Amino acid sequence: MSALPRIDDALALVLARAAPLEPEDVPVGEAAGRVLAEPVRAPTDLPPFDSSAMDGYAVRAADTPGRLEVVGHSAAGRPEARELGAGEAIVISTGAVVPAGADAVVPVERTSGEVDVERVAAGDNIRPRGGDVREGGVVAAAGSLLRPAQVGALAAVGVGTVRCGRRPRAFVLATGTELRRPGETLEPGEIYESNTVALGAQLASAGADVTVLGSVGDDEEATRAALEHGLAGDLLVTSGGVSVGPHDLVRAALASLGAEEVFWRVAVKPGKPIAFGLRGRTLVFGLPGNPVSSLVDFELFVRPAVLALQGAANPGPFYLPGRLAAPLRRNDQRDELVRARARPERDGVVLEALSGQDSHMIVRSSAASALVLVPRGAGVLTEGSPVRYLPI
Repeated sequence: MSALPRIDDALALVLARAAPLEPEDVPVGEAAGRVLAEPVRAPTDLPPFDSSAMDGYAVRAADTPGRLEVVGHSAAGRPEARELGAGEAIVISTGAVVPAGADAVVPVERTSGEVDVERVAAGDNIRPRGGDVREGGVVAAAGSLLRPAQVGALAAVGVGTVRCGRRPRAFVLATGTELRRPGETLEPGEIYESNTVALGAQLASAGADVTVLGSVGDDEEATRAALEHGLAGDLLVTSGGVSVGPHDLVRAALASLGAEEVFWRVAVKPGKPIAFGLRGRTLVFGLPGNPVSSLVDFELFVRPAVLALQGAANPGPFYLPGRLAAPLRRNDQRDELVRARARPERDGVVLEALSGQDSHMIVRSSAASALVLVPRGAGVLTEGSPVRYLPI
């Protein structure tokens, strides 16, 4: 039997097939969370003129210190037209245009009486034209995941529309005759279906346009019909039905629908029985039915795929450094993702593993804020050992 792919190898197989979708125009006010398809350059200098960094008086530095004559007022949006002469000062507001002839601003708190001003040097308290970005400078690079600050920067240089990768259309399906919707009455042997709720939320947080198909029982024809529906999207994510039991129907049904399986099972705990494939350009992830396994596999493989489909230059996953609060035993066969609480301290983040690491324990896992990567190997990682973790 060939060795199972490790996390990085499996991720590389996924990302090699997650080609960016076609771009579309997006109003800048709706672009937060989207991925830029092309770089955005400033159409103008920012600031577009020399402006005051303070409320005070625009002056000639050579005239300071001394008593100056106030000859005008420059307010934000209402610049003073006259040029400043020797021995003169112009009242100026923060953000207002620095009048011609002035080369410094004296803050109002450094003046007294009939505008006696303290000494200033040329350039003091002036925001120079283009000091933030010059016309033609890159404001945001292609492949950037736009955060609120970047959206604000784009608006500040006057960009009204940006080219972004299209949001992937994602379908989510759970399989299992035992599944019931939350709020329904359980019969003997039944459980509530939670994976589509969690996966739908994870997909939306990654930028996908999500349709939840609900759940389907362990019936070949019903499973095949539900999968056919989901294959109409850019991404199909299923939970359950990908192991080796007599009721695990998903992989065979996908094969009958023309999907190519790229890999089945990865050397990771939890989440080993994951299947990944594609039909045409539709990516298909068959995640395990155990809720925690599904959550982990999503963060390792599905979230990066969703971001890659949108054109992200670095789709992740994004590990952060931390250290262990207590020893953790290593698994000699598989890399392990341990649910933990991340506790910031003065010298870094301390990671405290939760009790109850079984892959069905979703309630206990809901208290976790981190997935700690414990590389495969022998022995124990001691207290204080440096590790990497995924914030969740």
